[in-house]
Amino acid sequence: MRIVWIDMLRHLLQTIAFCLAVSAILYAFRPEQAYSVPLTYSLCIGVLTWAFIDVGRHLFAASAGTGWPEGWRGIALPAGGIALGFVLGTLLADWCTGLSTWHSGSTELRISMGITLLAGTAGTYYFHSRGKSAWLQARMAEAHGQATEARLRLLESQLEPHMLFNTLANLRVLIASDPARAQLMLDRLIAYLRATLAASRSIEHPLADEFARLADYLALMTVRMGARLQYRLDLPDALGALPVPPLLLQPLVENAITHGLEPQVAGGSLTVQARLLPDAGQGPRLQLCVRDTGAGPGAAAATAGTRFGLQQVRERLATLYGATATLELIAASEGGTSATVTFPLKTHDDSPDRRG
Repeated sequence: MRIVWIDMLRHLLQTIAFCLAVSAILYAFRPEQAYSVPLTYSLCIGVLTWAFIDVGRHLFAASAGTGWPEGWRGIALPAGGIALGFVLGTLLADWCTGLSTWHSGSTELRISMGITLLAGTAGTYYFHSRGKSAWLQARMAEAHGQATEARLRLLESQLEPHMLFNTLANLRVLIASDPARAQLMLDRLIAYLRATLAASRSIEHPLADEFARLADYLALMTVRMGARLQYRLDLPDALGALPVPPLLLQPLVENAITHGLEPQVAGGSLTVQARLLPDAGQGPRLQLCVRDTGAGPGAAAATAGTRFGLQQVRERLATLYGATATLELIAASEGGTSATVTFPLKTHDDSPDRRG
């Protein structure tokens, strides 16, 4: 009901503004009369008409599309409200001004009735149209949100098999060369999938969960690569609760290992870092960076898997944040590759938890 009362107050203020405009027009045609006279009649008739119609419509079942009664009630309510508003408003204004419109002559009475009818009809049409427009906008926003969520789920459904395929391909290689380590990797894979696949069914999750899944994945890759893989996860405690898309960093870490570190005999190191960027007039932004000391971006320039992973990240960022999010893949000055994702922060109020 809070929203209803706010809407009614807004309608009342708009009605008063309309009454002031009508009284100014009436005074322009009869400047010899004190302005308080048309002002009083306009306000009394207009406010009572608004009260009968806008308050009265909440006493009947309303259409979900407009907020107004359906069928004959939708016609009878404004007609009755205009008639009652004119009669009672005129009597109230007569009492306030000491005049008597009912005995002032049929011509002036008809003019007053005509103005009330036109103003009441115009006001009713205006509020009815605004209600329908607001309902349509709400439905459009709802449909857009559902389309966005469906697109995100489609992208995630493409990403999860891709991640699983890459991991199983690594496991297949290890089975042939070291069955004992393959068994250990399989155990790690089962634990990783149990934790990851359940968590990936939401549109967003805390950044701490994203880093926890990366830790699970990197522990899995360590079974395969051994001492050739060194990694560090840098997540400040203050950023752990920030909402981010699940599996956002997974493709970037996979690319860094598969196309950067594994081709090198000595392997290398991987760092995943999160930090807040200073507010430069664009609001607070989160930056997530995946750096490796591998072969560099040129080594994987023509690899389909690399293109798929990066394209997935770009599409998910564009769906959630539009043009305000970026993904940059550059060669690090000290060697290797740096993949940096930047996007505006969302509060929990902006990002309701939507779980399937």
